[in-house]
Amino acid sequence: MINYEENIEVKGARVHNLKNIDVTIPREKLVVITGLSGSGKSSLAFDTIYAEGQRRYIETFSAYARQFLGGLERPDVDKIDGLSPVIAIEQKTTSKSPRSTVGTITEVYDFLRLLFARAGDAYSYNTGEKMVSYSDEQIKNLIIDIYREKKINILAPVVKSRKGHYRELFEQIAKQGFVKVRVDGEILDITKGMKVDRYKTHDIEIVIDRLKVLESEDFHKRLNETINTAMYSGNNVLMVLEEGEETPRYFSRDLMCPSSGISYPTPEPNTFSFNSPKGMCPKCNGLGHVFEVNEQKIFPNKSLSIKAGGIAPLGEYKKSWAFKQLETIAQRYKFELTDPIKKIPSDAMEVILNGGKDSFEVDSKTLGVKRQYKIDYEGISNFIKTQFDEANSTSIKRWAKEYMDKVSCPNCEGARLGKESLYFKIGEKNIAELAQLDIAELATFFYELQDNLEGNQKKIAEEIVKEIKTRIQFLLDVGLDYLSLNRSSKSLSGGEAQRIRLATQIGSQLVGVLYILDEPSIGLHQRDNERLINSLVSLRDIGNSVIVVEHDRDMIEHADYVIDIGPKAGRHGGEIISEGKPEDLKQYHTLTAEYITGEREIPVPQNRRKGTGKKIVLSGCTGNNLKNVTSEFPLGKLIGVTGVSGSGKSTLINETLYPIMNAHYFNGVKKPMPYKKITGLQHIDKVIDINQSPIGRTPRSNPATYTGTFSEIRALFAKTTEATIRGYKPGRFSFNVAGGRCETCQGGGLKVIEMNFLPDVYVECETCNGKRFNRETLEIRYKGKSIADVLEMTINEAVDFFENIPKIHRKLKTIKDVGLGYISLGQQSTTLSGGEAQRVKLATELSKRDTGNTFYILDEPTTGLHFEDIRVLMEVLNQLVDKGNTILVIEHNMDVIKMMDHIIDIGYEGGRGGGMIVAKGTPEEVAKDNKSYTAKFLKKELDISKRKIAPAI
Repeated sequence: MINYEENIEVKGARVHNLKNIDVTIPREKLVVITGLSGSGKSSLAFDTIYAEGQRRYIETFSAYARQFLGGLERPDVDKIDGLSPVIAIEQKTTSKSPRSTVGTITEVYDFLRLLFARAGDAYSYNTGEKMVSYSDEQIKNLIIDIYREKKINILAPVVKSRKGHYRELFEQIAKQGFVKVRVDGEILDITKGMKVDRYKTHDIEIVIDRLKVLESEDFHKRLNETINTAMYSGNNVLMVLEEGEETPRYFSRDLMCPSSGISYPTPEPNTFSFNSPKGMCPKCNGLGHVFEVNEQKIFPNKSLSIKAGGIAPLGEYKKSWAFKQLETIAQRYKFELTDPIKKIPSDAMEVILNGGKDSFEVDSKTLGVKRQYKIDYEGISNFIKTQFDEANSTSIKRWAKEYMDKVSCPNCEGARLGKESLYFKIGEKNIAELAQLDIAELATFFYELQDNLEGNQKKIAEEIVKEIKTRIQFLLDVGLDYLSLNRSSKSLSGGEAQRIRLATQIGSQLVGVLYILDEPSIGLHQRDNERLINSLVSLRDIGNSVIVVEHDRDMIEHADYVIDIGPKAGRHGGEIISEGKPEDLKQYHTLTAEYITGEREIPVPQNRRKGTGKKIVLSGCTGNNLKNVTSEFPLGKLIGVTGVSGSGKSTLINETLYPIMNAHYFNGVKKPMPYKKITGLQHIDKVIDINQSPIGRTPRSNPATYTGTFSEIRALFAKTTEATIRGYKPGRFSFNVAGGRCETCQGGGLKVIEMNFLPDVYVECETCNGKRFNRETLEIRYKGKSIADVLEMTINEAVDFFENIPKIHRKLKTIKDVGLGYISLGQQSTTLSGGEAQRVKLATELSKRDTGNTFYILDEPTTGLHFEDIRVLMEVLNQLVDKGNTILVIEHNMDVIKMMDHIIDIGYEGGRGGGMIVAKGTPEEVAKDNKSYTAKFLKKELDISKRKIAPAI
């Protein structure tokens, strides 16, 4: 009898490359699934266990709801027992929207909005006084108490400090039956055709009623009706003016300033949302920044004349309407288009920049008559602005952006919210000030807040504050104390984004759930690994099962149970080669076990390269958290950039160095972060950046199309005798265009069944049985193989098959060299594992002809790679450096860092505590540093290494 309480039993799993395996996974334990990249770890964890969990969840819906969903395909597995609800935290990148922030992803900001809407105190932005609001009953009692036995006017304000003649308004008021109004403090009778001076600002109130305050039944009734009418006409505000007095008193159902009478609408959670029209700053639409035209960029060189191209957006003189207008302006303001810009009169410059309308006459000397000229010029600055705001084309927007600067919004000063929203406060701070605090500072604020609240406010806030505190605590636990809630999610590193999602999940405190995580240690420094492992352990301790797909040594050693899948990758993997406690691994001589016990290792090189002696020097970098950093990159070496998460590695390399180099060699348009200067770019021919963005996400993308090999293969098939006779062109062999493809599935090989609110499901096409091409196309053969057969070949087979065709052979050979010989040419990119996709991308870039002077930038290339895969990858990289190229790697993996020739360590902490270079030099030199966290772990790694450590050269 299986004990469902203790184990998850998977029987006969055959998804992707799994070879009909049975596996028992203990419940409520931390289980690590490891193995070579592509051996079937994700197929077991995500495509079998998670997919089945999701399918069973759908099964719980009624048949009526399921008809809109279609059926989720059952994973190819005989049965899974003991499965609890499954939550997957995958390696998806976060939203790139400028509106997504750390606060919105973690939901802390949503709770903050609720807290401010329900328990915030409102203050007037005019006088700073606390706002008040009354019910109709309270207003009635207040009027009777304050004005007993006195004569009063009850007024409804309709116009407040605005210009206009208001004739229609007075007519409308008269139609409603009112006979008196108060205009600018004076009570007047409404007369026919009455109006006021349209160029002055006015305050207009309707006189609703004139009363003597008594304590009678009739009076109470009359006062109630008057209050209702006044509130209706005055938009929830009324004024009471005593006869003979000058200053009225204000009363409002909404929040209102007792002395100036300004009122705020009742706050709702979306009053504090910068994504809602109710809360956002109207000037910047809640983004916190606006683009303003920079005059400096329009006239970069003021000693040039307009004719010689002094106005950058217009360029040099040509016969066009814009220049015709400029000639007219020149006649009007008496200057020539050949005059240097600095000599043009300032009123003319004002018209050129901001536009103007004018008409004037000039005596024509040749004709002896007066000529009329009209200027109706929009102004270059306004033109650029309207193009940026209204143009549909991205390229026009990009053109306009070249002459604009991104500046903090002048209205909200980067707070993103409207004026009123910023005057609600809790504990002396508004919501934007809280969003700017580091999470560590925010935690302190909320711990002290409990004591500062009292009465009802304390009661209302109690639950919300409790929720906020748990979520903040979790962000602290996964090592994200240096982030602030308003940090844009676009600027987060891969590891930060994944850990934020982990914190959000763990914050929900569910019990009895099966969590499946995909390499959570990506982008995480060894120092923070312990924190991450502790948060997973605490997830397990409250009663959840945690399955982690991971290659990290620490994670494997801390697991309760390890499942190793292998022995090799792809079709040579898919079997369980060892399972048990981490200490039992040693009995099995698997690749993982040998690396963990130290039988195998990635050796430290005997010598460090001297390099070419040339270097690139980048100085004065101040982007994000960088503190005026100056860094040297020695060429002809393998350079490693290290440091804890959030210390500024990506800012220095991806946001500053790469955009500068890309703009220099290839005219890239991305603007680098601020820096002072860069020298040494002439020593390099080109730059290649290999980042973490995933390769194609559709079933139409595969290694052959991604690397560009498929175009060559199609051209080859088009040259075969049979294809020439039939007149087939290379397009005939494409499954993306009509002609040679199977039209039922339009060359997809699969049909898509759309799901309303779930991922789409793909089923095989019944016409071509997944071959993608029609019968005629498949009749064309090269060396006995049809185009569909070629797509089914593994890279290893294809390398031999195409060995006589150098163009194809070179690309395929690189893919084989990075250890992907087992994947097939036509394998859909959607089914490649993270590590495989990363290497297909690497291979594509690395197979480009290197010049011996190429600068490669790799951002964490070991993502998703096993120890053995890293060894293979490092061999490829070393070959490239040996040819004279320079490779810069941003990395946390110690096996890679110890092989570097030169390390640049950034730290000490993440966020505000980082942004400085703390150590640089060979690994041996860096390891001597006492303060650097990387040095501590590097020293340990170099000591373990059995071989004699190479002398630093």
